Amino acid sequence: MEDSQLFCVAEERSGHCAVVDGNFLYVWGGYVSIEDNEVYLPNDEIWTYDIDSGLWTMHLMEGELPTSMSGSCGACINGKLYVFGGYDDKGYSNRLYFVNLRTRDGNYIWEKITNFEGKPPTPRDKLSCWVYKDRLIYFGGYGCRRHNELQDCFDVHDASWEEQIFWGWHNDVHVFDTKTQSWFQPEIKGGVPPQPRAAHTCAVLGNKGYIFGGRVLQTRMNDLHYLNLDTWTWSGRVLINGENPRHRSWHTLTPIADDKLFLFGGLSADNIPLSDGWIHNVITNCWKQLTHLPKTRPRLWHTACLGKENEIMVFGGSKDDLLSLDTGHCNDLLIFQTQPYSLLRSCLDCIGKNAIILESQISLLPPKLLQQVLKKITFWTAANHREEQRAQKEETENKCQRISSN
Repeated sequence: MEDSQLFCVAEERSGHCAVVDGNFLYVWGGYVSIEDNEVYLPNDEIWTYDIDSGLWTMHLMEGELPTSMSGSCGACINGKLYVFGGYDDKGYSNRLYFVNLRTRDGNYIWEKITNFEGKPPTPRDKLSCWVYKDRLIYFGGYGCRRHNELQDCFDVHDASWEEQIFWGWHNDVHVFDTKTQSWFQPEIKGGVPPQPRAAHTCAVLGNKGYIFGGRVLQTRMNDLHYLNLDTWTWSGRVLINGENPRHRSWHTLTPIADDKLFLFGGLSADNIPLSDGWIHNVITNCWKQLTHLPKTRPRLWHTACLGKENEIMVFGGSKDDLLSLDTGHCNDLLIFQTQPYSLLRSCLDCIGKNAIILESQISLLPPKLLQQVLKKITFWTAANHREEQRAQKEETENKCQRISSN
């Protein structure tokens, strides 16, 4: 097999879903721009990334396929990927699907959840969710409501008076219990809720569901709130000690420890794609900016998942302002180390990077350890190949820009 096939990567995309389960990162959906047209990625494809070997594989899917969408909310519970909402050619969705990722025969079968109790949220995209006690807890998003569905949780942006349909931002909370297959809207017992928003991000630490930033109307925010997922009380805006990250939307927030959250990227209030990373300590209520992250690789409307050793795996998204220049969709995987790797991982990486020098000794390793080493050699071979490809592509693009400017 040629290197180009062996080291293939999932297509460029933004507004997709990604989750980690076991040793794999799974990617589905999203869209890409082709000749100024928004093209949704195939709904019958799911890409898997082997965290150990660094290899991507595309799998075809069957069953009750979701429509090809962007802005859906994906989350994993007990090996099942749940996808809710999103936007497609026909508008906003409030349908819920799931697929079992721990398939034994290699077949990925979508199922649409139709036999449920309760009432789902109104159609929307760019929402977020918390996973807690086998429940999917959704917050916010941008979508549409009919006149008889208008409530205080909805900030109207536009309206079609003829059809009595309104578009805008939400700050309501909806819960889907995967055990009872039921929707319900919890009674919020107290606290000041965040204002309606979309393109925000959510993360869970303990029994608290955190939310940061997002957009409503022309305003992007940098406020942090949390919802107690047992008592259903809002914190109000969390008072920060020291410096705050910039206002933003289309960013990610990922738990990296029992008391820490990792914030990355997004689009700033002045429409600048961001490449900064911050760690928030929920005990001290302090943000700390990471200074070692590359400043030349901004991302927005990407995904960020936690790896096996607390590394952050950022996939896809755009390096450009999607609202004005929708051409910079990415498919490289950025891996950010947030704490020292284990001694075993460090040794495997060292061998993988120096496989040629150690070639005569590698075969002497015990079988189980040898398998780990071989995967790590593949990982670094793939990483080096992709980095060379990326550098060549950037050089070609820079040449084209210089020629066009002259």
